[in-house]
Amino acid sequence: MKQLLTFIILITAVFAVRAQENPAPAAVAKWEYTAEKKGEHEYILHLKGTVQKDWKLFSTTMKDDEPNTRVTVDSAAAITGITEEGELKKAPEPLFDNTEIKYFENQVSLLVTVKLNGPVTKLEGAVNYMALKGDEVVGPEEVKFRFNVDASGNLVNVAAGLQESTAGGQTLKRASIDKDHPVNNCGGEEGTAKKSLWGLFILGVIGGFIALLTPCVFPMIPLTVSFFTKKSQDKKTGVLNASLYGFFIFLIYVLLSLPFHFLDSLDPEILNNISTNVWLNLIFFVIFIVFAISFFGYFEITLPSGLASKVDAKTSVGGIIGIFFMALTLALVSFSCTGPILGSLLAGSLSTDGGAMQLTVGMAGFGFALALPFALFAMFPNLLKSLPKSGGWLTSVKVVLGFIEVAMAIKFLSNADLVTHWGLVKREVFFAVWIICGFLIVLYLLGKIRFPHDAPLKKISPTRWVLALIFLAMTLYLLPGVTNTKYANRRLISGFPPPLSYSLYKDAAKGVEANVVNDYEAALKLAKEQHKPILIDFTGWACVNCRKMEENVWPDQAVRTLIEEDYILVSLYVDDRKLLPEDQQFLFTTNTGRKKEIKTIGDKYATMQTENFVNNSQPYYVLISPDEKLLTKPVGYTPRASEYASWLKCGLEAFKKGK
Repeated sequence: MKQLLTFIILITAVFAVRAQENPAPAAVAKWEYTAEKKGEHEYILHLKGTVQKDWKLFSTTMKDDEPNTRVTVDSAAAITGITEEGELKKAPEPLFDNTEIKYFENQVSLLVTVKLNGPVTKLEGAVNYMALKGDEVVGPEEVKFRFNVDASGNLVNVAAGLQESTAGGQTLKRASIDKDHPVNNCGGEEGTAKKSLWGLFILGVIGGFIALLTPCVFPMIPLTVSFFTKKSQDKKTGVLNASLYGFFIFLIYVLLSLPFHFLDSLDPEILNNISTNVWLNLIFFVIFIVFAISFFGYFEITLPSGLASKVDAKTSVGGIIGIFFMALTLALVSFSCTGPILGSLLAGSLSTDGGAMQLTVGMAGFGFALALPFALFAMFPNLLKSLPKSGGWLTSVKVVLGFIEVAMAIKFLSNADLVTHWGLVKREVFFAVWIICGFLIVLYLLGKIRFPHDAPLKKISPTRWVLALIFLAMTLYLLPGVTNTKYANRRLISGFPPPLSYSLYKDAAKGVEANVVNDYEAALKLAKEQHKPILIDFTGWACVNCRKMEENVWPDQAVRTLIEEDYILVSLYVDDRKLLPEDQQFLFTTNTGRKKEIKTIGDKYATMQTENFVNNSQPYYVLISPDEKLLTKPVGYTPRASEYASWLKCGLEAFKKGK
């Protein structure tokens, strides 16, 4: 198990490094490329080479039958001249029978004049150089370069890193949009944000209560409470110490979320990128499957025993510090049970809104639920007698959680699949996995499936019957999800499965999104042609609340009529990893001064959202006129259809007022 976890950590580290590494420089010379326009279809390429110490890079003036450096371009252009800048040296070289060689040390610049053969979109070429060091000769080494021709006729380098583009920046920062001065003052996201935070806190509390029922935590409740009440001189001190112990548990889980606030401050989109990162979701998928197998009892996952022992040793200090380390010890030793639940909470919180505050609220709910019993039972120790005794039922809880972990693992695989459009986990496949897990839980609770560590089930208790019936009802509720009927939309879990349109059925039922436009410029053109306002939907393939809106709010008759008849709907996916055409990739300077590469569709629209609206949450809805005047305050997740319809009507009134 240690080897497996080490392998997962190494794979994670490799992908992290791959995400940050730059193209490796050439062995001897590193080249940088820029270009300036000289005339109609004529340019000067500046090829700057930095030569490693003690190496001699041969000049372009050397003959073809001698060691040399050459520059070539493709058939789209012709080289009309080459000028060298730098300290050109000449010396006889014994290695070549004292033939005089011409070379550069440390640095050289090649100014290559090229003439394009008419209007083209790109220019490709290469520097083929040879170099000498002592008795060692390298080359010819080929280093390719590529320039795209932008709309202004300038050459933009795409081989040695993206170049800044004024035209590209204007497509992201829309000068006409003034977020502080909408035509009508309706809308706003403040109330929605509060509801969302409360919902996440409650989800965290539910996760904490589930963690309490695991074998790693439940037996600790009576032991810890008894320790504090018996060790203390009086009841008041015992209650205070137990409450402090609970507070520290709560604090530890809140502190775990603080690093994400630091990341959020560096880059507002980084958490959303983390939650939708393909490799990270695949790694989570593998980890959750490993956790599930562990819950089934085939091996035990624990943190290094030395770490827990060192922390536990600190508890002997006594006082407040000792109580803190007792709480930290619980958090560490219970990791094998709480880890998967925390992982689900982590991924769910980041996917919900993309912000660190959502994660902190969810972790606070988890810590609160985990800490509550320790303070509560210390205040009312007689209630300890009502707690069920630890036993085989705790093992059954872990097995049930194992099946739930498999279901959650499929969600991570689905996230990666949606972002990359692989087509592996279509909606019906997702439902099929959940249905199978549901039936297996029912069979396990009824004793039809047993695992190696399970004791023989002589009698099915009433609690097992009740739980089996609950899971059976939930599984039967999921069954229509694999069909192509009007019942396929399961409102209670709306947002977790892939969207209705991501289906195995070619004629799958589609809602408003069947009329969607996914290109902002195309939406502007349509709006001007049809004289309609635009509904911008900043969304994501892995966004749960986005799917809830599309499947529960947009199909409402009033909302659907307004969107289809009165608006141009444009859905912009901020997590789409599809690469933009090379001539549309560029380097953008954000309003905070940070340089950001715009390479994918997601990069483009995520940046557009943060630059114009200082917001990076999804879903995020904006109403604008064809001339890009903001009609209302933008709104986020709005689960009440009547409220959303009223906001759309307010936008129409603003549009008519502006006309």
